[in-house]
Amino acid sequence: MSSPAPSDVASTAAPAPVIRDDVRLEAIGAADWDVLVANSPLLSHAFFAALHATGCASAATGWQPRFLTAWRDGALTGAMPLYIKVHSYGEYVFDWAWADAYRRHGERYYPKLVAAIPFTPMPGTRLIAHDDATRLELLRHALAMLRAPRDRQAPPYSSLHVLFPPAAETALCADAGMIVRHGVQFRWANAGYRDFADFLAAFSHDKRKKVKQERRRLAAGGITFERKVGTQASVQDWAFFHRCYEGTYRAHHSTPYLSLAFFQRLGATLGEHLLLVLGRRAGEPLCAALDVFDEHTLWGRYWGAVDYVPGLHFEACYYQAIEFAIERGLLWFEGGAQGMHKLARGLVPVTTHSAHAIADPQFARAIAEFCARERAGVAHTVDELDSASPYRTQQAAGDLALG
Repeated sequence: MSSPAPSDVASTAAPAPVIRDDVRLEAIGAADWDVLVANSPLLSHAFFAALHATGCASAATGWQPRFLTAWRDGALTGAMPLYIKVHSYGEYVFDWAWADAYRRHGERYYPKLVAAIPFTPMPGTRLIAHDDATRLELLRHALAMLRAPRDRQAPPYSSLHVLFPPAAETALCADAGMIVRHGVQFRWANAGYRDFADFLAAFSHDKRKKVKQERRRLAAGGITFERKVGTQASVQDWAFFHRCYEGTYRAHHSTPYLSLAFFQRLGATLGEHLLLVLGRRAGEPLCAALDVFDEHTLWGRYWGAVDYVPGLHFEACYYQAIEFAIERGLLWFEGGAQGMHKLARGLVPVTTHSAHAIADPQFARAIAEFCARERAGVAHTVDELDSASPYRTQQAAGDLALG
């Protein structure tokens, strides 16, 4: 059988999608959106809708939604969660120095465009589609927004930032000329553990002893823990959790991003994917932690306490999460950034990615040079952290990081 002529191949190819930037998330059916994101809870219609409807991610808070959507024959085939930002809060990929350099040069860094999940440093798809052709069209449209003229009273966008994409999407961004930046987060992997004791058996003797001592001290102090799926949480539970969450931000001299209304709405619309850990001392509420999970992964998110107790944070945020993951047969627990303390609790370093397009060519060159040096530093940091793993063999730690 002869091969089809090039014209025949072109005629059977899917037509290029229509990219729009004027369709609000609320105008898209939840089922249509969730199929596109493979029902990932932190990319779900319910999660974004809760952020938008409660005003946590809005123009008033510096997170103006400008989602890109791809359409074929009236059907949603792709999306990019894009926001117009007038600050750099809640992103977790820090570019304050870049903004300061722009200002000192007499230029405006804000507004900028950010493709991200607000307040959520979860690695995952940002060019949401089932094929690379649609992903590329979404990315091209976003990059074109840097060059497009805006209203006379609206300053141009200085840059586009795609935060925490997977490696394959990072490669697409790099091929399109974007600057790649690396970071470090910490991940626990389930090596088929039967229970928490089986997990600790993989530690060296000294590291295992330390974790056991931490847990015994809390128990001896009359501190107990309860794990609830979000659908089981009461009004009082959510109110106490938010009090703890807010207190953590205040203690670090920061403004809480998320409101009680957001968490209450999330409990009502996404409760089956939430894990609420509640700690009590002598029966009185002491601390709370909130995680998000699907059938494969648990993501650690927020925590707080009304009193300081040594070891309380490790138990509420790590040990309880790992026990839950083992019980559910989950493969991963994503613990986020920042932490030698996470390393000692069995989480190992993994490299994260972001991609950046800078409109000013001079600044783009300087930032590209900075990111090249930073990538080398991140690689060195990951190697050093690996050597401090609590596991009995370095091979085991490396296997866990790679999955």
